[in-house]
Order: sequence, then structure tokens, then C-alpha cells
Amino acid sequence: MSITASMVKELRERTGAGMMECKKALQETNGDMEEAITSMRKRGQAKAAKRAGKIAAEGVVVIESNDNNKQASMIEVNCETDFVARDTNFKAFTSTLVKRCIETNAEDAQALLQAAAVDGEDQTLEQVRQELIVKIGENVQLRRVASLASDGVVGAYNHGDRIGVIVSLDQASPELAKDVAMHIAATNPQAVDANSVPTELIEKEREIFSAQAKESGKPDNIIEKMVTGRIAKFLKEICLLDQPFVKNPDQTVGDLLKAEKASVIGFVRFEVGEGIEKETQDFAEEVKAQVQGSK
Repeated sequence: MSITASMVKELRERTGAGMMECKKALQETNGDMEEAITSMRKRGQAKAAKRAGKIAAEGVVVIESNDNNKQASMIEVNCETDFVARDTNFKAFTSTLVKRCIETNAEDAQALLQAAAVDGEDQTLEQVRQELIVKIGENVQLRRVASLASDGVVGAYNHGDRIGVIVSLDQASPELAKDVAMHIAATNPQAVDANSVPTELIEKEREIFSAQAKESGKPDNIIEKMVTGRIAKFLKEICLLDQPFVKNPDQTVGDLLKAEKASVIGFVRFEVGEGIEKETQDFAEEVKAQVQGSK
């Protein structure tokens, strides 16, 4: 029987499982929807899918570098609680993920999860993830993936397991790369230099600064100078090369690199849970609602 996209869609909606798992279950059961659901429940996939709606804002950032430090991969894996983030099963899974990331050159989370957990075997990392969810009873998500490569060096730095940075330099200076990565972890720059700052970000700040400056009641030509000055200050604050180096605030990161005749090709910084809206729970209101509902 031909398995259609609408059948896969229906099964995904009913179980919350991934597309590939749904398609496989339907193929195995010759398109029988109920039998496919039963099969998935037996394998734990439907049970794991029930956790999919749970907010996963805790977790870890893990980095793996190759032997010559010319390449590094970094991932963020989320779970629901800090307790599980310290669980040995969870940590073993994240370690496997990041190793396979650098081995397969996966460009995004979806591609990595579809990769084999072990070369030559059928089980995918997504299937391992589903099994882990069943085992630990929490939603686990591979949120994002990043990789950098350079003929010079790729430095890496983990601040605990909640902040991670990888940075590529054009020169083979491992200690310098690590120092720059550490600086990025501490200051969270938005770009390497002013030329790499998105135009829309600058225009947004200009709009805000202009609105604030107009409240001063000063002439337009003075307002323009004020806005230009504030934009220049803003760019120095968010651009890596213009920031005072954390280990020596008397010099900028740009000065440090210049002294070593090195340049930053690119960098990526991950922080666990950034941008995820966490669920807040008012336990008093929850108890009150339960009591009222029981009357």
C-alpha cells in the first residue's frame, strides 16, 4: 500500500512523533493507522512524544574538537530540569551527539538526528533520543548545531556546561584562540566588527536613539550628531574587535589580534536556554484551582 503524506501527517498529529518514525510505522503496518499507533506505543515513541509539548529550557552546551584543532562542533541539548541535565544517561547522549556531529559534518539539528548513532548500524540518533526520553521521563531536544573549520586554528571554551564558544582564527595560535573564545563567553559580542553588524540592527537602534534625542528639544543638526555618536558607541560595545580584552582592559581584542598578526574568521556563542520562554508556575494558584475543581 502506498503511504501518502496525509497519512503521515495524521499519524504525527495523533502521536506527536517524528515524520520518519511515523512513515516507518505505517510502512510496517501496511497503512493501518491504529496498528501503527499500537506499534509505536510498544516501542515507546508515542510515550516519548507526550513530552514534546513540555518546555525544555535547561540542558548543556557541549563542544568537540578534532585532533589538530582545525575543526570544532558545538551543540545545545535541552531538557526540562537541571537535575536531568546532570544525569549520566543525558550526558552520554550529548557526548555521542557532538562526536557524531563532527564526524558527519552535520549542518543542522535535523540532519544530525537522522544520522546513524554508530557507523554501519541502522539506529539513528533520533531513535536514541526517543529511547532516552522514555527512560528519563523528560523532554529532550537537540536545539541547535554549529561547526567551524580553519586552516589556522579553531579555539573552544566552555564556561561550565551552560555557555560555549567556538572561534576560528587564520593563524595557528591555540592559546590566543582560547583567550578570544573566553572573552566572547564573558562579553557576548554580536559581531566581529562594524562591517558585519546587520543593517537592520543598526537602523533599529538609530530609530530608538532618534526618538530619545528628539525629546531633548534640540535642533535637528544637533540631534543628528547625538544619534551618530550613540551609534558609534553602540557598535564599539557589541563588536568583538572594539571591546576591551577581558584579561587586559587596557587593550582591545583587535589590538591583541593585531599584535599576534591574527584575524578572527568567525565565532559562535551558545548559552543554554537563551530565547526560550520558560514556563512559570504559581503553585498556590495551582492548588487553589485543584481544590475548587474538586468541589
